[in-house]
Formats: sequence, structure tokens, C-alpha cells
Amino acid sequence: MRLDKFLKVSRLIKRRTLAKEVAVQGRITINDKVAKASSTVKVGDELAIRFGQKIVTARVEEIRENVKKEDALKMFTIIKEERLEKVEPEFIDDED
Repeated sequence: MRLDKFLKVSRLIKRRTLAKEVAVQGRITINDKVAKASSTVKVGDELAIRFGQKIVTARVEEIRENVKKEDALKMFTIIKEERLEKVEPEFIDDED
């Protein structure tokens, strides 16, 4: 199944167009490789998705074309959620 469709059907990302945008920005990896929206997702794959200052890592448990809202959570398991530390910009002192 395509990555963008999996993200929508599993409800990890609410809309397929948003899933495509996130993938185009290089914020999704499958098994530690940057993924495109058209990348194929298989059972056992590990997805890492960066949402703002947070990275969510999930393992694909099952692939289904259509799923009820309450069953969508069975499609993946959250492995970890890590918060990215906000990097303060460095100020350059131009005094010579």
C-alpha cells in the first residue's frame, strides 16, 4: 500500500493530501530511509514521522484498504515518541 494512503487509512495523518505534503518535505522515513508519498508500506515496516517538534515512530501491524475508526489503531503500534529540543539561533557578533 502507498505510504500516503496508509497514513490516511490508519489515521496517523487525517488527510491524504497532508500525508503527501509531509512526505515531500522529507519528514517521514520507512526503516530509516527517507520516504516518498508513493513508497510502499509493508507489515513490519517502521515509520518515523516528524510532527513539528516531535518524532513519532510506529511499526506497521496490518495493511487494510478500508477500516472503521475504532479499528484503525490496530494497523500500527507506537514504538516511541520523542520530543526534539528547540535549537536557539546563534547570534553572530559583527564587532571587529
